[in-house]
Amino acid sequence: MPEILFAAPDRLWPAYEEHLARELAARGIDARLRRPGEVAPETVDYLIYAPGGAVSDFTPFVRARAVLSLWAGVERIIANPTLTQPLTRMVDPGLTEGMVEWVTGHVLRAHLGIDAHLAGQDGVWRNGIVPPLARERGVTVLGLGALGSAAARMLAALNFRVTGWSARPKAIDGVACLAGPAQLPAALARAEILVLLLPQTPETVDLMDARRLAMLPKGAVILNPGRGSLIDEAALLAALETGQVAQATLDVFRTEPLPPEHPFWAHPRVTVTPHVAAETRPVSAAGVIAENIARDRAGLPLLHLVDRARGY
Repeated sequence: MPEILFAAPDRLWPAYEEHLARELAARGIDARLRRPGEVAPETVDYLIYAPGGAVSDFTPFVRARAVLSLWAGVERIIANPTLTQPLTRMVDPGLTEGMVEWVTGHVLRAHLGIDAHLAGQDGVWRNGIVPPLARERGVTVLGLGALGSAAARMLAALNFRVTGWSARPKAIDGVACLAGPAQLPAALARAEILVLLLPQTPETVDLMDARRLAMLPKGAVILNPGRGSLIDEAALLAALETGQVAQATLDVFRTEPLPPEHPFWAHPRVTVTPHVAAETRPVSAAGVIAENIARDRAGLPLLHLVDRARGY
């Protein structure tokens, strides 16, 4: 009978306990779900993990076959030198749906010029504010993993001219896919609206610096629900002041919560959302965790295994 340790913050346990038990039972897995202090580390077979819980040293978990992350991003986890066990990241259908909805909503907000109408509720009939059709608007998605690909497909279904860019070649119906450093300038040049959905790696930190912000069409809109480190904050503020970037909607930041004194809060052309674009939903994430445990018990490869050399 496998021992499974819920090594995530205590506040998450009530939301996950019932769903994990149900999903494990549905797959015929008779397991013991434990919390820190209830089981000896050397007897644990799997850890369900998120930073901020009681576990920070993985060394005692000598029998553990995998660490199953509840987070989509794993840069804070792979930086732990004691983690030598296989690590999987969370690819949750509910998380993906939430991200697609956030991206689609904010792309449409920018495309339709909704902010101008909201600001103009003063009795003036501004019927000169007419957006182009979606097929006339270029949207670029940087990052074509599970989240970026899903968002790109939805935007293409709405008839936007979608360009996708990734480090390695991808193919997505309805999306012009570019890849590699040499094609990044072309992807940026098409980005009237730019969506950042890249992971954090040494290559992506400060990717959107002053030089690359200057490659965007004048007056571009930036949406960042990916990683706060993707944007050079000082360069973005400078680009907003010159009008090179017309507006930025940011969901992720280098420091979270975003400090009250940060200039993003008061900037008239920046919208801050508090890291809500994609939340892991226990009801669906529990199934992802249980499926991976079932696969491992059956001798099948783990899904969503992290490549530590690539960082995701």
